[in-house]
Amino acid sequence: MTHVLLNNVDHGDLNVVTRHGPEFGDAVNQVLVFPTEFENVQREYPIVLRRSAEGPLRPVALLGLSRDENLFLDGAGGWQAGYVPALLQRGPFSIAAPADAEGEPMIHIDPEHPRVSRSEGTPIFLPQGGNSPYLERIAGVLRIIYIGHHLLDPMNAAFERADLLRPVNLDVRVGETEVYRVPEAFTIDRERLAALDSKELADLHKEGFLQSAFMIAASLGNVQRLADRKSQQQDAPA
Repeated sequence: MTHVLLNNVDHGDLNVVTRHGPEFGDAVNQVLVFPTEFENVQREYPIVLRRSAEGPLRPVALLGLSRDENLFLDGAGGWQAGYVPALLQRGPFSIAAPADAEGEPMIHIDPEHPRVSRSEGTPIFLPQGGNSPYLERIAGVLRIIYIGHHLLDPMNAAFERADLLRPVNLDVRVGETEVYRVPEAFTIDRERLAALDSKELADLHKEGFLQSAFMIAASLGNVQRLADRKSQQQDAPA
């Protein structure tokens, strides 16, 4: 995976295939999400916090219950939800600050990404060289990722100071006999959240994470929807 600075000279003839499928890396049962997209994510998916490979807790949206299972793929290139998490929207693009840490973050592209094509897909640039509407939309997605990434550690710290994080055992029942377990997950303790005093609430609000706490807690209502989706797909004719 080689990311290079995106420009309309070297990449003016490139397109991006925007449909969804396993061939594009979409067959995952969870994906990292960011506080900057929680409002959209919590409407569709359960959000839990799990340990990353580096150690800190990170919020993830649950997309499936089995390994490499994404219950929102429809098999025809579509996505069966009103919002696709930012990391699965970004495709071949990434965003990074300049090497000298001055100036605006810049968009990069992986020209070898499976979504990149010269024969099909959505153009990145207009024929005259300007940004296509698609690239403008992706720039917004990348801002969600860039800003949200820098909020992850402060959010964890704020939740820990407020003593809001609790381990949760998610045993998801599908049908009469199947039970799927989501291990080593954490969520927001609803009782503790409701018991925060005025100063604790004000501090969490001032830090910008009070709404995030409520959204994580509320998102667990989507666990049953995930189980229902699993059951429907199992019952669908082959």
